[in-house]
Amino acid sequence: MNILVAFDGTREAREAARLAARHAKAMQGRVILAHSMVGGPEIPRQDFERAEKELKLAELALKEEGVDCESLLSVRGLEPGEDIVEIAREKKADEIVIGIERRSKVGKLLFGSTAQYIILNAACPVVTVR
Repeated sequence: MNILVAFDGTREAREAARLAARHAKAMQGRVILAHSMVGGPEIPRQDFERAEKELKLAELALKEEGVDCESLLSVRGLEPGEDIVEIAREKKADEIVIGIERRSKVGKLLFGSTAQYIILNAACPVVTVR
């Protein structure tokens, strides 16, 4: 089982990675941590390096727990939702896990545009974590 985590280093993304690790352990699966950066070659080097470092730290943490894991930093210039859905297709993901922010009562009616895009367009189940 391939479990893709949309990972951007936030608290919600770390919670998503923890849940994905539990699923991977239970189902002898593999976790793919994917960070999508908008902007392609225009991304400042320090932002790219920070994202790369966060991904590697998260990957190491999961591997220390005994989870088969890889990380992927995508800078194709696509919007994050589009990129995550495309990566899930390319990696043949069986599940996508995404973190969502806690919102007000009105805000709960709508997910963010990235989460909404993934939920509506992914070819596999999407699990959300707060």
